[in-house]
Amino acid sequence: MTLQTEYTRLHELERFWLNEAIRLATASVANGGGPFGALVAKGEKVVALGNNQVTANLDPTAHAEVSALRASCQQLDTFSLEGCVLVSSCEPCPMCLSSALWARVDRIIFAADRHDAAGAGFDDRKFYDLFENKPTSLWPMQIERLELPNRTVPFDAWLAKADRVEY
Repeated sequence: MTLQTEYTRLHELERFWLNEAIRLATASVANGGGPFGALVAKGEKVVALGNNQVTANLDPTAHAEVSALRASCQQLDTFSLEGCVLVSSCEPCPMCLSSALWARVDRIIFAADRHDAAGAGFDDRKFYDLFENKPTSLWPMQIERLELPNRTVPFDAWLAKADRVEY
């Protein structure tokens, strides 16, 4: 197989996955969820699917990407999704992007972007803006650190634990 053939095959597979994420998002709307769908793939196989369940489950973290990441970790019996690709019908919001970073996925691909989402009433551009060098004093919520002498006790316990699993 030539490099060009392999590239073309991978490109077609990614387009197939993106179309599947879009199908999941559309089905989610029909079933009472939000218009977002995602999947996680490893190699050429889809590990798990996810769709937005924020309003259905009354869970603001039940975004399609987070749902797919959670299901993939359960399916693969690991908290690390190294070697995996997160495929989303829409550009992951900052929470989903952070979740993907924590899950250590190798790559994220998406179809619609944040501006497309804003046009449909899902304007998370303000959240992106918060993370772009805005002082926390300009955030819509107060963020405050309280100095406590025992603030590192949990970390000390973690470091003292001989059988801890690093991540």
